[in-house]
Amino acid sequence: PGWAGLQQKMVKAVIIIGGAQKGTRFRPLSFEVPKPLFPVAGVPIIQHHIEACSKVPNLKEILLIGFYQPNDEVNRFLATAQQEFKISIRYLQEYVALGTGGGIYHFRDQILSGKPELFFVMNADVCCEFPLAEMIDFQKAQEQLNSFVMLGTAANRRQSMNYGCIVENPNSHEVLHYVEKPSTFVSDIINCGVYLFTPDIFQYIGEVFRKNQQDLALEEGSNGWHRAGVIRLEQDIFTAIAGRGSLYVYTTHGFWSQIKSAGSAIYANRLYLNQYHSTHPDRLANCDQEGPRIIGNVYVHPTATIDPTAVLGPNVTISKDVTIGAGVRVRESIILHGASLQDHSCVLNCIVGWDSTVGKWSRVEGTPSDPNPNDPHAKIDSETLFSDGKLNPSITILGCNVSIPAEVIILNSIVLPHKELNRSFKNQIIL
Repeated sequence: PGWAGLQQKMVKAVIIIGGAQKGTRFRPLSFEVPKPLFPVAGVPIIQHHIEACSKVPNLKEILLIGFYQPNDEVNRFLATAQQEFKISIRYLQEYVALGTGGGIYHFRDQILSGKPELFFVMNADVCCEFPLAEMIDFQKAQEQLNSFVMLGTAANRRQSMNYGCIVENPNSHEVLHYVEKPSTFVSDIINCGVYLFTPDIFQYIGEVFRKNQQDLALEEGSNGWHRAGVIRLEQDIFTAIAGRGSLYVYTTHGFWSQIKSAGSAIYANRLYLNQYHSTHPDRLANCDQEGPRIIGNVYVHPTATIDPTAVLGPNVTISKDVTIGAGVRVRESIILHGASLQDHSCVLNCIVGWDSTVGKWSRVEGTPSDPNPNDPHAKIDSETLFSDGKLNPSITILGCNVSIPAEVIILNSIVLPHKELNRSFKNQIIL
């Protein structure tokens, strides 16, 4: 039996992608494409997750769980990702939103088929270095065979209260206490939304499910069955199992951010472009004699047409079939496919939507929502769109097929799809 124990057992991964009712903070971009497929640093958000999974030894299958209709775009993405990463990727559609725990419990037979020893569960709306192999090694090092691991990272005291907070035993790294968005300071280690479970987690979720069913059976009401199935991993499961010897935290020192709003997509774009130095140097543009001037990290799709007098960067993503004219300046922005930036236009801190046009000499500018650069543990503040009845200054977003005329300024504004503007705007949502 000695050698059998050495064999790497099978691993799977589950990515929770949510559904169409979410992503409201991501409008108007989520009108065109499901948020998990929104491109950041040149590839869809969840491709970064999938690529990290594909590097884990013996990871045999990736399951996406959500309640998007499986449309052409989702199916096309799955087909190309399977070919590129040579791994089975399937989409399991929930018919009602069941919460993070309810979703994996509902599909537990699919997750457990083939008898995986371990499986990851990851939220789609995080950007991260994904130290997955390290989490497996950490799990194997625990004395308890069936321990569960959550990925944590350090935040500052003020911001930690916007997240799930983890109190750990500093020696064993056991999670002693877990509180989702506490009202007072609990801990500066926060939950990253990436977990490693053994199949035993389903016993815990099953306990909560049966308890919910009993509680609801006592209430009169027809919709009890559905409500019993709504289980949140964070509030319902982690809160209950913390301190019982089975939940541990692996703290990463790599980068991590949530991707909740368009502003955080610009920040995630910067983090992933920076990671490409070590993972994909081929994706970063170089300055050459014939091409445009590149400053810092820039991704340019090979189909884009760029005038050599343009200046791009830092932290710019240019998608496929984009046209960029003479003397154009682009910085800290994502330009989506088919967009056209005409001569001498200037685009700063902005997401330019699919097939949009920015006219000559126009300036389209937003205000970055970056974390405090002087605090290594700072995160992005969860932006609210308005405060005191005014639109908060944020990234400027042009929805798809927006046309900006020549010689105007669009500042800190959100332009909904298919609009043709005829003047300058600032601090407005242009419906």
